[in-house]
Amino acid sequence: MNIGTWLHTKLHGRQVGTDSTGNIYYEDKRPAVAGARVRRWVAFAGAAEASAVPPEWHSWLHYTTAEPLPDTGRKAWQKPHQANATGTAGSYRPPGHEYQGGQRAKATGDYEAWTPGAE
Repeated sequence: MNIGTWLHTKLHGRQVGTDSTGNIYYEDKRPAVAGARVRRWVAFAGAAEASAVPPEWHSWLHYTTAEPLPDTGRKAWQKPHQANATGTAGSYRPPGHEYQGGQRAKATGDYEAWTPGAE
């Protein structure tokens, strides 16, 4: 959080809650214009990465729900939220990827190379 956001948060923000990763969610103490919605924002615990906001808080930030959804209300088949790891060391790399050693299993024999002019 830069100094301007920090100062605005301290002067005008009201803390609404936190999530499991330590992100802190705020809203304005009062709307800037009478009758307008109050602004909502998040102070990220680490790098400012939008995919680090869990769905329960995403719906609140975008005014889909009036209150944040409970994190404990997940169904048994729902996995916990994970931020997008694309471009990081934690991203998926298939077998044979250069970072995985560059070796992959041999083809099973169902592949025929195409040769121009051979029909």
